[in-house]
Amino acid sequence: AVVSTQSTGAIVTGYKRGLRNQHSSISLLKIEGVDTKGDTEFYHGKRVAYIYRGQKARKNKVTKRETKLRVIWGKIRRAHGSSGLVRASFRTNLPPKAIGATVRVMLYPSRV
Repeated sequence: AVVSTQSTGAIVTGYKRGLRNQHSSISLLKIEGVDTKGDTEFYHGKRVAYIYRGQKARKNKVTKRETKLRVIWGKIRRAHGSSGLVRASFRTNLPPKAIGATVRVMLYPSRV
């Protein structure tokens, strides 16, 4: 969905969980075009942005403009399973409405 040179798309598939307990501090992401555990290696440590719309416009800290768009920043921590999912932790936990939504995976910081 998101096409850019400095970001790629990912879908929030849910929270890390066991059979009975769910850990909402860790979100699971499916990154576009990543299907193996080895492919996730490149994305470890990359920044993730969940962009959403609030009800009221607020002043953006960077651009100093009024905007309804908000962002929750996070970071990809490690792989989850062998089919290319990754675990990410965000500054504040993602809300449940984020499940199924797209997030942007920024291609920085570089580890090369």
